[in-house]
Amino acid sequence: MPTLTIKNIPDSVHNALSVLATQDGLSIEAEVCRILTTVCLNDRQPADSLQRVIKQLYQGKTHRPQVEQLLQERRLESENE
Repeated sequence: MPTLTIKNIPDSVHNALSVLATQDGLSIEAEVCRILTTVCLNDRQPADSLQRVIKQLYQGKTHRPQVEQLLQERRLESENE
């Protein structure tokens, strides 16, 4: 199974994930997997849905859509492989 590393997560997002994980009885890693699976497999527009989740987690304090940035970074990584 592939591994995903997410860098530069604000403390507020990590804390929100920790709270959600505790509420669901999961580890933070399992909670993130659950969120991503739900968004990516149960929605016809995963990037838009994921962006909404990120907006909620960042509490509107972002300047650039993170999903767009993440996709751009991954495309560059793929080109360099």
